[in-house]
Amino acid sequence: MTIRPATDDHATAGDDAPGISTSRAELDVTLKAILVDILGIEKSQADALDGESGLFGHLPELDSMAVATLLTEVEDRLDIMIEDDDIDGEMLETYGGLLAFAEAKLTEK
Repeated sequence: MTIRPATDDHATAGDDAPGISTSRAELDVTLKAILVDILGIEKSQADALDGESGLFGHLPELDSMAVATLLTEVEDRLDIMIEDDDIDGEMLETYGGLLAFAEAKLTEK
């Protein structure tokens, strides 16, 4: 599985352009770019997120409406499918939870 870094045209792994190998660091960069794009937060705010950083309930920009958009964008950019049963509170409680969830979905492919 390869993913490409986020770009303004929202490129995904399915594009014909060469991808980069999936590593935790690259996934971290991609997820933070998605948060910047979807939530409209500053890149510096996203870069400061670590495994313990709170998301849902901590970032005012991440409300219930933004969750659907965020998950759709994660699906698109990572070329994964998120089922309704996959979604739980822990996944969006912290940035580390979101990162672990995305890693798990990528390994399912």
